[in-house]
Amino acid sequence: MKFPRNARIFRGQLDAAPFAIVFSCLALFLLLGTLVYTPGVALRLPVAAGLPGTDKTTIAVALDKNGHFYFENKSVEEAELRTRLRQAASKSSQSLALLVQFDKAVTSEQLIHLALLAREAGIPEAWLATLPGPVPAANPVP
Repeated sequence: MKFPRNARIFRGQLDAAPFAIVFSCLALFLLLGTLVYTPGVALRLPVAAGLPGTDKTTIAVALDKNGHFYFENKSVEEAELRTRLRQAASKSSQSLALLVQFDKAVTSEQLIHLALLAREAGIPEAWLATLPGPVPAANPVP
């Protein structure tokens, strides 16, 4: 059975306008995507592998590179943080641990100051939050 062929090789000019419109839409979406506000504080946690954790109830405090404290997703001053940590330690029936989420640019003096602040409030342990390290490759099967 023969089918009629109506297909011919295109030998005309390509119109550049549709390509320009698609490209400009793509550029617009990429530009607007970078300008979208992302809520929260940008912390770049350090990477570490094989660190132990804790089985105690933790209270998280974030510390940015400018030395600002964040407790329960709100910026707090040092005196208010001390008060709120003391309240949390007194309300808890078991021992608490402080989980410090800090930026890579935070100095060791700031970390020590926060750990001492928590100890004064009645939280004896402070743990540093890190990102997990790279997963080692599985051993290839011979």
